[in-house]
Amino acid sequence: MSNGYGQKIAHYQRPVDLLEIAQRGGVRRGDKTEGAESFKDMFSKEVAGSSDVTFSKHARERLFSRGIELSDEDVQKISAALDKADIKGAKETLIMMDDIALVAAVKNRTIITAFDRSNLQEGIVTSIDSAVII
Repeated sequence: MSNGYGQKIAHYQRPVDLLEIAQRGGVRRGDKTEGAESFKDMFSKEVAGSSDVTFSKHARERLFSRGIELSDEDVQKISAALDKADIKGAKETLIMMDDIALVAAVKNRTIITAFDRSNLQEGIVTSIDSAVII
């Protein structure tokens, strides 16, 4: 789910039964009532929740201020990178993806901060014990 700033919010508050929604006929476009969500919105929330990746307040601020937007596919890639780092016993990892870099706490699957290419010019990232390049 996007919070309007291009970041993903990872934990949806209740389970979604997609079959139940389909059996009820879903919510038709243009037929929304207050509080009703479209199937697409509910599905997007469920996908974001299943990735099990969260973003700290600092990371959300960095993503917003640096204009970095992550797609659902990007969040899934980040989740897979965290899985790989966890298997290797990493605690704090640097995830390099396209033109961005993310520092993550592996155990709680939280992105701590984010950099774009212009902020990587210094070339130094501290307090990490591993790196995953995707």
